[in-house]
Amino acid sequence: MRAALIFSCALACGCASVAQPDAPAVIVGPTAETRAELQRAVSTALNRSDITLADDALTRDSMLVIERTPARDAAGTRLSGRDLDKPEQFQLMLSDGRCVLVHMRTNQRYELGRTRCAAK
Repeated sequence: MRAALIFSCALACGCASVAQPDAPAVIVGPTAETRAELQRAVSTALNRSDITLADDALTRDSMLVIERTPARDAAGTRLSGRDLDKPEQFQLMLSDGRCVLVHMRTNQRYELGRTRCAAK
C-alpha cells in the first residue's frame, strides 16, 4: 500500500512537471505598457530604435512581419532599385503560461513578462 502511494505521488509530480509545448498565441487586453514592451523586444531583436508597430500588433494573429523602410531621396521619392532584404518575422508563443516573442530568423526568444496572451 505504501509503495503504491509513493508511486502515485511520483507519477503525479512527474506529470505536473512535463513542459507544455509552445503554442501560437495572441495578445489579450493590450495596454500602452504592453505595446511598449513589444516595441522594446522587437527593437532589441533588430538592433534598431526606429521600429513602428500598429497598436493592434499580435492581437489577431500570432505572426508579426517587419519590413525595412525603403530608401528615399531628399524630396521623399522612393529610390529605384530592388530591396534585397527579406522582411523580419516574429511569432508570439505561449510557452509554459508565458508570452514569448520568437524572432524566426535567429530563433532568439524574448519573454514579454507584462503581457497577457492566449493560445490562438
